[in-house]
Amino acid sequence: MRTANRLATLLLAAALLAGGALLAVEALLAAAGRRALLVDTAAWSAALGRTRWDDPIVRAAAVAALLLGLGILAAELRRWSPARLDAGGGWHLHRRSVERRLAAAAGSVPGVGRARVRVRRRGAGWRPRVVATGDPAASAEVAFAVRQELHRLAAPCTGRVEVRLLPRRRAP
Repeated sequence: MRTANRLATLLLAAALLAGGALLAVEALLAAAGRRALLVDTAAWSAALGRTRWDDPIVRAAAVAALLLGLGILAAELRRWSPARLDAGGGWHLHRRSVERRLAAAAGSVPGVGRARVRVRRRGAGWRPRVVATGDPAASAEVAFAVRQELHRLAAPCTGRVEVRLLPRRRAP
C-alpha cells in the first residue's frame, strides 16, 4: 500500500505542477494582452457573465465543494490507528501483528475463546484492549498471558491491560 500511495502522490504532484505551469503561462499571456494558448477567454467571460448565483448548477457545485472540503477536513482530523507501534530505541512493531499475537496468547488461557485484541494509543504510549468469551473470573490469567507475550515481544511496559470477558451464550 505504501508503494501505491507514493505513486499516487507522484502523479498528483506532477499533475499539479503541470497545471500550475499552464496557469502561470495563461496568466502571463492574459496580462500581456495576447491570445491564450488553450483557454478561450472570451467564451469563458461570456458564460460566466450570464451565470447567476441562484442558478441550480452553481448551488449544486457550491454544495458539492463544501461537502468535499468537510469530508477531507474530517478525514484529516480523525485519529487513525497507527500501523507501527514505537517500541523504543528506534525499534517498532507492526500493530496488526502485535494484535494477532496477543489474541493468540489470550485465547491460550483455558476456558477463554474467540479473543480479539485492539491496541489503543494513549498519549505517547499504547495499551492493549482484550475482548473474549469465557468466565469473567479468568481476567487476571488473560492479563498475565498478554503481559507475558508483550514481554516476549520486548514491547515497552504498558500501564494496564484492559480485559473484558463476556460469558458464553448457552444454546436453548
